[in-house]
Formats: sequence, C-alpha cells, structure tokens
Amino acid sequence: EIYGVSKDDNESHCKFIKKYKLKINLLSDEKLKTIKAYKVWGKKMFMGKKFMGIIRSTFLIDKNKKIIKSWTSVKVKDHAEEVLNFIKSL
Repeated sequence: EIYGVSKDDNESHCKFIKKYKLKINLLSDEKLKTIKAYKVWGKKMFMGKKFMGIIRSTFLIDKNKKIIKSWTSVKVKDHAEEVLNFIKSL
C-alpha cells in the first residue's frame, strides 16, 4: 500500500488527487504529529528565503511496521523507479 502524508487539509488533497489522477491514499497531518515523528519537518530554503517545511522523503515499511529503507530530500524525477527497483531487489 502507498500513502502520502502532508500537512495540507483533506479538501486540498482531494483537489490534488483529482488534478493528477492519483491512485494512492493521501493522509492529512495538519498538526504535524506523524511528520515530526518521522523527522521530516525541518528548515528549508527557496529563492534565498528560509522557512520550515516538509523534507520530501520516502519510507519503505514492512508489515511489522519496521522501516526497511528510507530516502530523504527526494527529488521527484526518477524517484518512483528508484524505489521500485529497490523493492524488486529484495
């Protein structure tokens, strides 16, 4: 199963799913509970401005809730293929 988590609300997620025709579940974490538990909330910089935000990351978790592999500071291009190749190598 694949889940995406962000601090955006459910209404925003519904629009995003519809716009990009996603077939994955998006979970809202407006209080940052899960985001902070996974240590993916941190300082970022964009166009010279510093701010707090989500550090785009991927976690592969087994059925026993153990993290098998993690990727941090993920770039979207080719990332899905990288994760799939890792899964195939198991």
